[in-house]
Amino acid sequence: MAETLTLTPAAAKRVAWIAEKQTKPAILRLSVEGGGCSGFQYKFDLADGPDGDDSVSETDGVKLVVDPMSLDLVGGSIVDFVESLGGAAFKVENPKAAAGCGCGSSFGI
Repeated sequence: MAETLTLTPAAAKRVAWIAEKQTKPAILRLSVEGGGCSGFQYKFDLADGPDGDDSVSETDGVKLVVDPMSLDLVGGSIVDFVESLGGAAFKVENPKAAAGCGCGSSFGI
């Protein structure tokens, strides 16, 4: 069985709020791109729907979709939404990341 991702209720609520403002479906796409200060970086977008080979998980009616190549790097992760003095952001708790960086948006394997 393929590894899944988990969207926390806080993240689901934020995605639903953003999607409502943009009149889009409540579907968050997480992808991984080369770059960032540690080798890979996370990218978040609202999606119109899952692609055929996407992994899909759902929390409180909000979907989280990930393409197969990105899933290899983030499988088993938890996507959370964190608000702090430094600002508010989606955060990926990735058990596969061997190295991270201060900004929290890039990682190494």
